[in-house]
Amino acid sequence: MLKRGLKAVFFTHLPLYRAPISIYSFSSKRYQRAMSTSVGQVTASLQKLNLEVPPAVEGSYPDGNIVDLGRNYITKHLAELTGVDAKIVFPALEWSTTLDKGDLLVALPRLRLKGDLNALAEKIASDFPLGGYLSKVVPQGKFLQFWFDDQMLLSLVTKEILDKGAQYGSAPIGVGKKIIVEFSSPNIAKPFHAGHLRSTIIGGFLSNLYEKLGWDVVRLNYLGDWGKQFGVLAVGFAKYGSEEKLADDPIDHLFQVYVAINNDIKAEKEAGVAEADSIDEQARAFFKKLSDGDQDAYKLWAKFRDLSIERYIDTYARLNIKFDSYSGESQVPQELMEGATKTLREKGLITEDRGALLVDLAPFDKKLGKVLVQKTDGTSLYLTRDIGAATDRKAKYNFDKMIYVIASQQDLHVKQFFKILDLMGYEWANPKKEQLLHVNFGMVLGMSTRAGTVVFLNDILNTTKEKMLEIMKRNEDKYAQVEDAENVADLIGIAAVMIQDMSAKRVYNYEFSWDRMLSFEGDTGPYLQYAHSRLKSIERLAGIPEEEYLNAKMDLAVILGNEPKESDFPAEEYAKELEAYEYRKQKVSYLVKVLSQYPDSLRFASKNSEPSTVVTYLFKLAHQFSSTYKVLRVVGEEHDVMLARLTLFACVRQTLSNGLLLLGITPVDRM
Repeated sequence: MLKRGLKAVFFTHLPLYRAPISIYSFSSKRYQRAMSTSVGQVTASLQKLNLEVPPAVEGSYPDGNIVDLGRNYITKHLAELTGVDAKIVFPALEWSTTLDKGDLLVALPRLRLKGDLNALAEKIASDFPLGGYLSKVVPQGKFLQFWFDDQMLLSLVTKEILDKGAQYGSAPIGVGKKIIVEFSSPNIAKPFHAGHLRSTIIGGFLSNLYEKLGWDVVRLNYLGDWGKQFGVLAVGFAKYGSEEKLADDPIDHLFQVYVAINNDIKAEKEAGVAEADSIDEQARAFFKKLSDGDQDAYKLWAKFRDLSIERYIDTYARLNIKFDSYSGESQVPQELMEGATKTLREKGLITEDRGALLVDLAPFDKKLGKVLVQKTDGTSLYLTRDIGAATDRKAKYNFDKMIYVIASQQDLHVKQFFKILDLMGYEWANPKKEQLLHVNFGMVLGMSTRAGTVVFLNDILNTTKEKMLEIMKRNEDKYAQVEDAENVADLIGIAAVMIQDMSAKRVYNYEFSWDRMLSFEGDTGPYLQYAHSRLKSIERLAGIPEEEYLNAKMDLAVILGNEPKESDFPAEEYAKELEAYEYRKQKVSYLVKVLSQYPDSLRFASKNSEPSTVVTYLFKLAHQFSSTYKVLRVVGEEHDVMLARLTLFACVRQTLSNGLLLLGITPVDRM
């Protein structure tokens, strides 16, 4: 059986998931409409600002990404000034590393230009038409830095967020295409452990992400529900099992039974019990009966499987996960596995060694070596079942892409699996097609254990929940206003666990830290939840109906307030007022820039399959909001000023909410 996870943290039964708190941040009517800004609406917005409508370059989505709109404008004029094809210019435009170095930049060598590129950069910068899209173009050696016009960005980005609501950031990249995401994949006869937690939340994120990018997503849980371990479990259940405990908590009880019977097997080996009389032999006999279709064996196996799935559904719901299909090794048709072996024989890829069948992949890649596809007794292995499952899915779903979210410990297996599919002649398995993708992940390190053996996930979640309740109770007034405080504390705790897991790049091992995870300071799940609840608090205090946000005058002059005039202040005071005004302007400018980057962050995340890309973005947004809010008062200002500032922060809250939900985290309104 393929172990698709890592050994560290184990699941027991988790409480039934409660309804999410305020998943939708703007009015429900707009969410029901699921508004998607059309090209016509974008054109109308541009006309109001007296901006030209640049031609859309292939691969850009200006109707849902204002930065792409700016890219198209820059591409058009840079192509005209240099004579370089727009298809070369567009992908050469990159984000600058920091907000104070412009919005986009291009290295002229990437445009395949020759000669004195420093002088050419200065010439292009002086000739480049700003056209209302840009505030300036700055030459830096062989680079050009492009700065978007603050008013243009403010007007278009806030309108885009208000119009699209929960759909802000989405793009029709995968429309008409189907993707299968296989993730979680626990082994029913063994504990649901940390590797499966990582696979679950990464797979859930990728599924949500691809949906936002227009794909038809099939969430598939390929259960480890076959193999000799079911024989071990059956023997153990006969000795230690309880029908009452099985019905009450199947996952925990089966785990306890499995541990107990394996201790017996270990004791037998130490005592030198004859193999014919051993539990191991009884387990093999049971699995053979199961494989041969024995009805009693099948009924017991089916009971274990079905009860476990029922409990998994509750567990997954708590993590905002819902699967379209619970498949498994047991579901792979025998004829497909036999057909796979036959195809490998016909292509001359099979070699026999003492009755076992192998495929030698070394001629194609020395690192892949030889791989066993059939045991000496004629039974299949998980590799054969994986091959059969892949061909079955292609026939059933006709997918355009299939992602396997499996631990990096299985890198070799997956490479062998993919290579064999390719050698079998399946066009969709050709690496050049990029239709099969392995998204791997590292281990969780530094976990303490309960009784020196296993830490269950509900131990972790209950600890975080209790800690969050304790912190919330410190402010009695706020705590009294929170409805269902335990539910809110639980959601904050879940965010703490998930954000710690997804903050670093998935391929790295990460060190589990209780202190870091539970902190409201720094880059943690509770910090993001606090930022969201704080934004909701601003709206509640302002008391302005959400419908009015669409009527706000999103003008920098309104948001910033009047620019100080020298004639109104003594010289020294004027300098301070002007400095404060410019600082406010910079903060608003940076905040809008970060808002504009959200659609790009989703596209980048889809390219590298990285939850950390979105997590990093959300922290950047939360930090920028916090520093902006310190200098941009809302309540107590004149109505137009208050409404414009409130609308800007509502756009921040909507974007933050969208990102949290994308990660699988339910944002809270009060805490």
